[in-house]
Amino acid sequence: MEAAEQNKKHFSSVKNVILVLSGKGGVGKSTVAIQLALGLKHAGKRVGLLDVDLCGPSIPRMLNLENQDVHQCPEGWVPVFADTEQRLAVMSIGFLLQNRDEAVVWRGPKKNAMIKQFLEDVMWTERDFLVIDTPPGTSDEHITVVENLRRCDNLRGAILVTTPQAVSVGDVRREITFCKKTGIPVLGLVENMSGFVCPHCSECTNVFSKGGGEGLAEEAKVPFLGCIPLDPNLTQSLEDGQNFSQLFSQSPTATAISSIVQKILSAVEGS
Repeated sequence: MEAAEQNKKHFSSVKNVILVLSGKGGVGKSTVAIQLALGLKHAGKRVGLLDVDLCGPSIPRMLNLENQDVHQCPEGWVPVFADTEQRLAVMSIGFLLQNRDEAVVWRGPKKNAMIKQFLEDVMWTERDFLVIDTPPGTSDEHITVVENLRRCDNLRGAILVTTPQAVSVGDVRREITFCKKTGIPVLGLVENMSGFVCPHCSECTNVFSKGGGEGLAEEAKVPFLGCIPLDPNLTQSLEDGQNFSQLFSQSPTATAISSIVQKILSAVEGS
């Protein structure tokens, strides 16, 4: 009971919680989660980013936060801040590992206990949004997240990430079923890696197929938030830990990300 009250206490300072889900790995879920968090921050929001992908904690590296220390106080863990204004707070198991090559070889109960601790013990301190990057699929870890968030009243829903290929879309279809069974509202679906826009002539080439995500959204009657084209500058920005949308704000990919962020803000805040 005491842990539940602590969970409510920490989450009472978070206005809106959003899950980022994907049916399979390799679709750019963590990339989308980071871009959403940075986009919300750019929109003037105070944002938290929680990485519960325990076996693939890529967010610290993508935000150039590796080797940062997580501190503890009597109220719990203090997250790592990505900026001096402390508008983006980040928590990941990556901060607790000795080096980036260390593998997390844990059975389910230990993983669930770690996720529960992340959800109960991190002091987010007045966040407008908390974006939670989850592992791929629909596993025990997802059920642990949902069960803990049910104690609070600020879970707004999930963003589902897919690529255009049929195999990825099929996995996301199962993710939609998971959301329905667990009572999580679906805020919308994002089709990532949707074509490649030439930086010289702006022509879009469909490297993979196209339209699978939008078709699934229509079929499942969930909002389609938009397509994010492939962009080598986005990949390099994440490698270097830089803010892509600020560096390349006029690019088609940055424009697409900004549009998705605005749709999320409209859905959650009515703005």
